[in-house]
Parts: sequence; C-alpha cells; structure tokens
Amino acid sequence: MNEVWKKPPIPLPAYQGMVGREVGVSSWHLIDQKRIDVYADVIEDHQFIHIDPERAARETPFGTTVAHGFLTMSLLSIMSYEVMPVIEGTSMGVNYGFDKLRFLSPVRAGSRVRGRFTLMEARLRKPAELLSRTSVSVEIEGEAKPAIAAEWLGLIYFA
Repeated sequence: MNEVWKKPPIPLPAYQGMVGREVGVSSWHLIDQKRIDVYADVIEDHQFIHIDPERAARETPFGTTVAHGFLTMSLLSIMSYEVMPVIEGTSMGVNYGFDKLRFLSPVRAGSRVRGRFTLMEARLRKPAELLSRTSVSVEIEGEAKPAIAAEWLGLIYFA
C-alpha cells in the first residue's frame, strides 16, 4: 500500500484548528507526453495541442503540446492524499465539487506540477458530515504563474 494512505489520523478539533492556514505542499508530479496521450484516449479529446508535438510547436504559442486542463485538475486527488490530514473516525470522503476553478497557465508536456493546499473551512453540516473547503494552487515547476487556482469542496463522513 502506498505510504500516502498510512498517515495517522488527527482529531476533528485539530483539523478545524487548521482553518486559515496552509496545510501543506505536495510532491512534484510529472506530466509527460505519455500521460497526456493516455488521458486523451480516456476522455476522447485528441485535439492536436495535446497529442501532436510537431504541429503544436508550429501552430501554437506554447512551443510544444500542453496537458488538458482537466488532466492537471485530476491530479489534485493524489496531491491532496499526500498533504491533507485524515480525521479520526471518518468512514469516507467524497468530492463535492468546486466553487471556483480557473486554468491560469498551460502545462507544457514534460513539466512537473505540485499542489499547495490551504484549509478555508471545516464545518459540520450534520452530526456525521463535515464540509471541507480548501484553496488549492497548482504550481508549475520553474514558472511564476500557477496552472490552476481553485476552491475545492469535500464532504467527509464519520462512522
């Protein structure tokens, strides 16, 4: 089992005490052409800017192919597993969506990205359901402007 899944759980009040603070920064994740091609096949989006390096070099301002924005966004899951704490007594967490999501910069093939997470809200909606709102920025290694800025919502359920 991946070490990401073996974090020791923390009490709910400790998690809620992190509101307003940066929780952490994930490791770097490579977005290479192979990953982009596999993603293009899965979602059936084969636009040349993603899968044709020669044409993308000739016809786009990017100089090469770029990742689908949704590919970069989908890496938020593994990034969050690396960074976000597990709360004691939880039975599961589910993606509840985004209040804000912007694709700010293209991620060129061969780039590495990482997520920076700040807990913005941790509120019990029901006795066994916690709404968690996290501000996340996906940074591109060596670039000043992030790939993504988002407010991500999750629901965490307690046993």
